[in-house]
Amino acid sequence: MIQELNFIILLFAVITAFSALKVKDLLSSIVLLSAFSFFMCLIWTEMGAVDVAFTEAAVGAGVSTAFFMAALYNTTRRTKD
Repeated sequence: MIQELNFIILLFAVITAFSALKVKDLLSSIVLLSAFSFFMCLIWTEMGAVDVAFTEAAVGAGVSTAFFMAALYNTTRRTKD
């Protein structure tokens, strides 16, 4: 793949990772972590590790996001920010 495109995908992965840490809303954080997993899947695919990319897509973007959403659904908010 083109070197500049690899750099852009890496930049998006870093931006989504830092944004997930800085955002205050938990739902937004879950969405950003899922996007980070997607970008990591693209990076693994570009590196030729298709099996790792498939696992990242299935576990990172799929199962982890579902578990985070279920945990968020079962929590209550104590204060109104």
